[in-house]
Amino acid sequence: MTTRILPAVGDPDAARAVTTLIGRLPDAEPFGPVTDSTQLLDTLARLAAESLDELPEVVLVHERIGPVPALDLVREVALRFPAVGVVLITADASPVLFSAAMDSGARGLVTLPLGYEELASRVQAAAQWSTGVRRHLGAPGPDAPAGPGGRVVTVSGAKGGVGTTVTAVQLALAARASGHTVALVDLDLQGGDIASYLDVQFRRSVADLAAINDISPRVLQDAVYVHETGLSLLLAPGEGERGEDVTERAARQIVHALRGRHEVVVLDCGTHLDAAGAAAVETADVALLVTTPDVVAVRAAKRVVRMWDRLQVRKPEESTVLVNRHQRATEIQPALVQKITGTRLAGVAVPAAYKELAAVVDAGRLHDLDARSSVKQALWALAGELGLVKTADSGTGGALVPAGTKDRGALGLRRRGGGGR
Repeated sequence: MTTRILPAVGDPDAARAVTTLIGRLPDAEPFGPVTDSTQLLDTLARLAAESLDELPEVVLVHERIGPVPALDLVREVALRFPAVGVVLITADASPVLFSAAMDSGARGLVTLPLGYEELASRVQAAAQWSTGVRRHLGAPGPDAPAGPGGRVVTVSGAKGGVGTTVTAVQLALAARASGHTVALVDLDLQGGDIASYLDVQFRRSVADLAAINDISPRVLQDAVYVHETGLSLLLAPGEGERGEDVTERAARQIVHALRGRHEVVVLDCGTHLDAAGAAAVETADVALLVTTPDVVAVRAAKRVVRMWDRLQVRKPEESTVLVNRHQRATEIQPALVQKITGTRLAGVAVPAAYKELAAVVDAGRLHDLDARSSVKQALWALAGELGLVKTADSGTGGALVPAGTKDRGALGLRRRGGGGR
C-alpha cells in the first residue's frame, strides 16, 4: 500500500528533516511540505473538492506550525477531513499533551528529535485507520481489497482455558466453508498452538515476517501454510522467545498484508496483551473477548476491557463479549456479563459441551468436529452474526449453523428454523 503523507512544518530546517525521514519510509509518497496552517487547510480543501481519494492518508503537523496553534489545527483537520489521519510532531511527550492531542482528533504523536521507528509506526497506524474510514465511507483506496472482503476479527481470552483458540478456529472454518478466502493467524506469540489443533507441522511463522519492511505477495505466500480445509495459516513461532520480534509496527503491517489478500482474517490473540496483540485489537473490525460464566473469568474479562480502554486500544462499547460453556442453571448469565464488562454481547452463547470436542482436540483434528455438535452450531451461528459468511440470502439476516452433510470438509450452511434437521 502506498501511503501519501503531507507534512505541515513552518520551520525550514525542521521541514527538511521531516521530509528526509519520510522519504526513507517504505511505500511512502510524500507531498511537498506546507509552511502554515492556512496553506494546509487550503491544500486539503482543494484535494477534497476533486475526490476523497485525492486526499493524503496522513498529515504530519509540527508543533511550531502557525498561525493557528498546532492542537487547534489538528482539531480543524480532524473535523473537516475525517478520512485523514493526523499525527502531531512535538517535543513534549507528557501524558497531558498526549491526552490533549487525542482529544483534538490526532491519530498518533511522534516526539522530537524524530526517530525512524517511531515515525514509521505512527504513520502506518494512521494510514491504516484512514484506509478503514474510507472503506466504510464507500470510497476504498486503490490498494484496498475489492468487494466485501478484508474483514478482520480478533479473538482474545479473558484468561487461559476459556476457549479462545477453539472459537478462532471455528469462526475461520465457518467463513471458509461459505466460500470466503480466509487467513487464520496465531498471534498468541508465546503460547499459541493452532498448529496442534489442526494437525500442522510447518517451520515458517509470523515471526519470519517481523523484520520485512515490504511484505510482498510472494513473501506472504512463503510464510503461510495452506491447510487441507483451504485456510491460510500464519502460525506462532515454535520458539516462544521469537515472539518478541513481532513489534506493534510489524503486527500492523502483517495484518494489512493479510487483509489485502483475504476476505476474512481471524487472529487468535490469546490472553496476554503485548504490543502486537494491542495493534491487532485496535485495527480490527470486530474485537471478540471470550469468557466463561464464572466469577474468576468474568472479573478477568472486566480487567481486560478496562485495560484496553486505558491504553486507548479499544473502547468497551466497541468490543463484543462471547460467553463460552454456558449453562441455563448457572448463576452468571450472559446479560450479567455484559453489564459487568460494559461491552456488546454476542447474540449466541456457546453451550457447555466439552465432551463433543475432546476427541477431535486430542487428535489435532478440530476441523473434523461433527456438524451436529452444539458447540460448532453456536460458533458457526456467531460467524453469521459477525458477517463472516456468504449466504444466498444475505440480506435477510438470521443465524447460521452448519448443515448436517456427510462431507464435513465442505460443510454447507442453513438457517435456524429453515428446513429440517
